[in-house]
Amino acid sequence: MDEKKIMTPEEEASLFRFVEDSDARASEKIIAPRYSYWKSVFRVFFKKKINIVILVFLAFIIFVAAVMPNFWVYDPFENVTDASTFNLSPKACIEKYGGFSMKYLFGTGSMGNSILYGIVSSAKTSLVIATICAAINMFIGIIVGAIWGYSKKVDKVLLVVYQIIANVPSILLISVLVYVIGSGFWPFIFALTVTGWLGIAFFFRTQVMIIRDREYSLASRCLGTPILRVISKNILPFLTSVIVTLLATELPSYINMEVFLSYIGVGLSASVPSLGRMIQQAQTGFLTYPWEFWPPVSIASAITIILYVLGQNLADASDPRTHMM
Repeated sequence: MDEKKIMTPEEEASLFRFVEDSDARASEKIIAPRYSYWKSVFRVFFKKKINIVILVFLAFIIFVAAVMPNFWVYDPFENVTDASTFNLSPKACIEKYGGFSMKYLFGTGSMGNSILYGIVSSAKTSLVIATICAAINMFIGIIVGAIWGYSKKVDKVLLVVYQIIANVPSILLISVLVYVIGSGFWPFIFALTVTGWLGIAFFFRTQVMIIRDREYSLASRCLGTPILRVISKNILPFLTSVIVTLLATELPSYINMEVFLSYIGVGLSASVPSLGRMIQQAQTGFLTYPWEFWPPVSIASAITIILYVLGQNLADASDPRTHMM
């Protein structure tokens, strides 16, 4: 067996170096690569090439829905006095107007209206409604849910309120509100958000209750940290992936809700373009005039699926466990 080499004092001293006073601060720094949570999230997200493809499709839909209605002005009663323009197929439109026209790419509707222009304007309506409703409900739901789950006094009150409202069918509640306050754009948003945040708050209540009694939260409470600071610094950052996951389901759900309510006649007013109303008007003749029924159905389905898939993949990427190398 080899004998252990014994180092002389001079050799041991050569292994170390005293830090000068000017380098005292530098000696306390930890040499390690800087970590950015969101940079890591997007690195994992864009690692899947399918996400890039779907994101391009979504960007295209948003661009068309946001920009093109300024140039493709939709008027459902534009040709209402000309019966020869009613229910024309794309081929019939080419024959009638003497050539191809982007305006009549999908043909005309029951009143001679451009189906393409109607779909673009209706898609803008759906995306705006989904964005506004999701922003309002998520903002209120997260804040109220965090306080609800942390404070036992608030829990007793809101739990009773939730049990009462949760037993009322949401479709019935929204329908009653639409009939009472009207079916305009903002009244419809109010009907979707007046109680929509409560389910989100209840979900976050459960999540907060799981982590509120962990050691670091108890230590903060013992040091006298205010409740709102404990919630914002100790609890909510650990729920980032949960928030993204919930947002992934909220955005498409409002589009589905708008389409469904407009389809059954209790959604937006007739003056506001709606995919649901276009589907409702075309359902009676979808076998005779399929070009009026399937384009709005396909666009509504595509937007919902794209938002859901992107949201779920972003939720997976925001899970810290996927960042482990």
